[in-house]
Amino acid sequence: MNVKPYLIVTGILFGFQTVGQFIRVAGEIPIQVGSLSIPVSLSAAGLVLTLLLSIWAFRLVAKH
Repeated sequence: MNVKPYLIVTGILFGFQTVGQFIRVAGEIPIQVGSLSIPVSLSAAGLVLTLLLSIWAFRLVAKH
């Protein structure tokens, strides 16, 4: 079973998500869902998480 394509796609998708989170954090872009305001600090945590997941996926590609 070849998992390389899956890992590459996963790494790319998490990379795009990381860029989106970075743009929100850097631009301090507000997000409002109904009456709930999503804090930028939540996106900062999301940025770190998605960056780590992307790196993990690409490191696994390098091992296979």
